[in-house]
Amino acid sequence: MTLFAGVDAGGTTTRAAVHAPDGTRLGYGTAGPGNPAAHGAAAAGAAIGRALRRALDGLDPALVAASVAGVAGADDAFGEVLGRVWASCGVASPPRLVGDVDVAYAAGTAEPSGTLLLAGTGAAAARFSGRAVVAVADGLGWLLGDEGGGFWIGRAGVRAAVRALDGGGPYGPLVELICAHFGVTGVTEVTDVAWVTGVPGVTGVSAGSATGAAGESRRRADRIVRLAQADRTLVAAASPLVAEAAAAGDAGAAAIVGEAARRLAATAGRVLGPGPVVLAGGVLTGDGPVRTAVTALLAGREVLTARDGAGAASWLAALDRLGDAGAHARFTTESHF
Repeated sequence: MTLFAGVDAGGTTTRAAVHAPDGTRLGYGTAGPGNPAAHGAAAAGAAIGRALRRALDGLDPALVAASVAGVAGADDAFGEVLGRVWASCGVASPPRLVGDVDVAYAAGTAEPSGTLLLAGTGAAAARFSGRAVVAVADGLGWLLGDEGGGFWIGRAGVRAAVRALDGGGPYGPLVELICAHFGVTGVTEVTDVAWVTGVPGVTGVSAGSATGAAGESRRRADRIVRLAQADRTLVAAASPLVAEAAAAGDAGAAAIVGEAARRLAATAGRVLGPGPVVLAGGVLTGDGPVRTAVTALLAGREVLTARDGAGAASWLAALDRLGDAGAHARFTTESHF
């Protein structure tokens, strides 16, 4: 039996899938970050190898006829790393290396032309024509770009929290959630609560109550700053807390959500072309305020949601051999096997 394999390697998680020609999923594996630009080629290659071995568990790797690896942050030289990884897994031919945007777009549609808006840890938009990328916007990395993505949102939330702590208030749900995320205890003991978060286990704090603990608040801000500078993944991981705080009525968090959506929609607008718009990445594929706001800003366009990226990579590998776009849904649906 012929097999097809696909890998979707990003800044947080690596996923690998193995499929039969009709799209039946036969194996699946996950591992840690597979972005060589962020984590180094050796670490990324090792993570991709772990995911691929798990996906091939119980299968004959010699039966893999074609494979595609979608890797964020990869350059041409990383293809040699993947070739060695594939050989160590028993797969004779190295994968076709593509960008993470290629896989993300294919995870949402079989249409050869359209637009991708990706917001995971990073953020980018790309226009496709004949399944080839013809224009790209943003994707400039966490330091200089990726506006509206998970790192951008998390950084904005952490920044707002430490500035509130530094200034002695006002404090809202966002401050408490960020403090808890970084393992910093509550801002101050209060008996006079000025707001209610609606978040289980999160205590409200009034601006007036916190003012008397300005020194302690500053120490908590300093602690968060040190931890954020030591490990920027903590900053990106704060992104969902901004949405949570916005849902709990935090005006500052709601403003961050709105600005993130506007920046993402603007990025998409720079490359919009004919065909559907595929939303991809954790910020845009799950139900949440950023997705809701972005969808509203894209009103009038056909908006689709990306499904399984590893399955999409496997489909791209099979498509080159089989030419069966009709199997797209079977490859990309996260079904059990």
